[in-house]
Amino acid sequence: MTDANPQPAAPQPAAQLTPAEDKQWASFAHLGGIIGFLPSLIIWLVFKERGAFANTEAKEALNFQITMAIAQVALFIIGSILTAVTFGLFAILQTLLSFAIWAASLIFSIIGFTKAKDGTNYRYPFALRLIK
Repeated sequence: MTDANPQPAAPQPAAQLTPAEDKQWASFAHLGGIIGFLPSLIIWLVFKERGAFANTEAKEALNFQITMAIAQVALFIIGSILTAVTFGLFAILQTLLSFAIWAASLIFSIIGFTKAKDGTNYRYPFALRLIK
């Protein structure tokens, strides 16, 4: 007699990344920082146990992008208050500072991408190390 409801097979762990794939996903984690912290977060969550280099670099990129997001939010809050107090004069400086934060994020993400693509660990010059 055959079983009408066979049990599904147990899920198998994902295969480890090859060294080339490990470098590729690590570099993509840095490059994804151009559009925000979400690409770094997704890469870290998917590949953290499949490749040591991708794990390290995705965490580094994620920490940096979270730092940049916190800086943008803090600038928005402080800038809104100071713009109201200075009757709009601070808005010009706030715009320039916001652009500077974006430019720093762009530049350092590209530098991290090129270093990771070459297989070198990259540590951002400033970042809150929130994810260990």
